[in-house]
Amino acid sequence: MNRLNRITRRLSVAFASFALLGPQWVAGIAFAGQPGWNESKWLTEMSVGAKESFDDNLLGVSGHGLPTHSSWVNAWSPKVGLNLLPMLPEQRTIQMFSFIYQPEVVSYSGASEENYTAHKINTTLKGKAGALTFSLDNSFLYNDGNKVAPTYALNQIAGAAANQNDKYRSNYANALPRERRNQDQDRYATQLQYNLGSFFVRPASALVFYDLHTYQANTGAAPFKGYQNYCDRYDLNSGVDLGYKFAPEAAVTVGYRTGYQYQERFAPTISSDQHYASNHYQRLLVGLEGKLAGWITVKVVAGSDFHDYNPNAPVGNLNVRRLYGDAVSTLIISPHQSVYLNFKQWLFLSSTGLAPYNDITYSLAYHFGATKNLGLDFGVKRQEADFRMGNDFLGSAPCQRDDIDYGTTGSANYTFSPQFSGSVTINFDLARNGAKDLAATYAPSYREFDHKVVALAAQYRF
Repeated sequence: MNRLNRITRRLSVAFASFALLGPQWVAGIAFAGQPGWNESKWLTEMSVGAKESFDDNLLGVSGHGLPTHSSWVNAWSPKVGLNLLPMLPEQRTIQMFSFIYQPEVVSYSGASEENYTAHKINTTLKGKAGALTFSLDNSFLYNDGNKVAPTYALNQIAGAAANQNDKYRSNYANALPRERRNQDQDRYATQLQYNLGSFFVRPASALVFYDLHTYQANTGAAPFKGYQNYCDRYDLNSGVDLGYKFAPEAAVTVGYRTGYQYQERFAPTISSDQHYASNHYQRLLVGLEGKLAGWITVKVVAGSDFHDYNPNAPVGNLNVRRLYGDAVSTLIISPHQSVYLNFKQWLFLSSTGLAPYNDITYSLAYHFGATKNLGLDFGVKRQEADFRMGNDFLGSAPCQRDDIDYGTTGSANYTFSPQFSGSVTINFDLARNGAKDLAATYAPSYREFDHKVVALAAQYRF
């Protein structure tokens, strides 16, 4: 296991211990340092949520081979939020120090193998000292789920009667059960900004990390034909931005990042295909950020990624240049209406191993405060996982594929009281094959599926 995995495992133990003992520990500090526990200072939120939903396609299969499997899903989620600033009463540099722990216990009445408990921990630290500002946002997840991955095969036999074509599935089908399996995830973004009049310098770093704990098996023979092997992967980068404020709350930037993407290489006993796509990259960026008007806020960066892949990567050219873009904008149309626009395009690594892919997402969300108590939300999203830069045509994940997912969501939220609220949500996804010339050998129709989830949720704040 690589060093980053070991560090993350240790952090997960520390985080879990804090999550279990944190309130008592904080209370102890409070009693030791001041007359008593002041709940209004320390406790920012305590709530419990419950959700009942119906999922009509748990594995995201087409239905041509494996039948679609549906289930009612029960979930409950307590949440505690702490303000840790009272631990530091004699300073003014740190302005925000928060900790949120939110476990979620999820059970599937028709598929107990999909049950899991997600331990979510979010930490935010922000501060200012003269011309210097800094921030750290970290989201950690330990998912206590099944260590056995799904098997995408109608049967295990050979010959004309064999049907293991479900192994040729969409990238977005993989994500559905994968996110329920046993794993660690961590994401952080940190920056340190020094202001020099209208100019600023901002070192920054970010991490996206997946450590999958599911068992791996040789899928070349029964009883593991169609079994899904997941690999560990991460993206870690750091760099600096130079910015100029052309308005009190808006700036243009130029930036540079250097980073490394890691993709686990399957052992020879698991797969004879020894490709893997770990790589170093450089990123050149230009950006626009801040409030452009009273009703428009944006954060946009775009530029070029230069990736240098390892010699075993399944790409025709080991030195690849691609567009990188990340944009978030908020439009406040009126006091009761807002629109959120998002775009991201970058090269990442497949969770099923071997190849890199171009990951592209467009999304739009609309919020309408119909009344003081009723909020309505509607969203659309288009996602694309384009693997066609690769040249690996072996196994269940050929590179000449282009997976597309069209998603819509609608929800209504009603606040019955300051403590109690409820919501109903409908999500609908259409996954389609974008590679119209994909050979019949790779069962292109099996890459397409429909997926619907209807949910009713309630939350009570103490």
